[in-house]
Amino acid sequence: MMDGNGLGVTRRGLLAAFAATAVAATPYYANAAGFLRGGGDIRRLRMYSGRTGERLDAIYWIEGRYVPEVLHEINHFMRDWRDNRTTSIDTRTIDIMSAAHRLMDAEEPYALLSGYRSPQTNAMLRARSRNVARNSLHLTGEAADLRLRSRSVGQMAQAAAALNSGGVGRYSGSDFVHMDCGPVRTWGS
Repeated sequence: MMDGNGLGVTRRGLLAAFAATAVAATPYYANAAGFLRGGGDIRRLRMYSGRTGERLDAIYWIEGRYVPEVLHEINHFMRDWRDNRTTSIDTRTIDIMSAAHRLMDAEEPYALLSGYRSPQTNAMLRARSRNVARNSLHLTGEAADLRLRSRSVGQMAQAAAALNSGGVGRYSGSDFVHMDCGPVRTWGS
């Protein structure tokens, strides 16, 4: 259904998005069936980047559809800040991040430490640390390293792992959690 301006978004959908008091951000994976029961009409992602000073507060899913313009915004936000390169961030990763945030009932946005990484950035980080994978899912826009001040690494990892929808790495020494849409697995302490 089109609105009066031909934008393809219903008035009811927009009102629901803006009037919602609790954002229902859920993945659509078969493994997350229990979490889907609480699914709603919108999904939201909130992040900030200490590296760039940018903030993102975006509703990227409305009434069963991703919003292409907002996904483009997310791609830009999660770019490799070292060389300003972007890629399409996998929507499964976005859904995992959003759903985990909702499960934790966190008010603060994620601090994005790393989203997409160019091959050059990944090689540089790999030379500095043995914890950087040669074929990291960051290279394909399928992973994010995140932090919340109000939640422990354990709490964040537990929320992401509860979705049973991808990889979850705990990096307690560096105070962040890795979330990706790859095979279901966990690691770290």
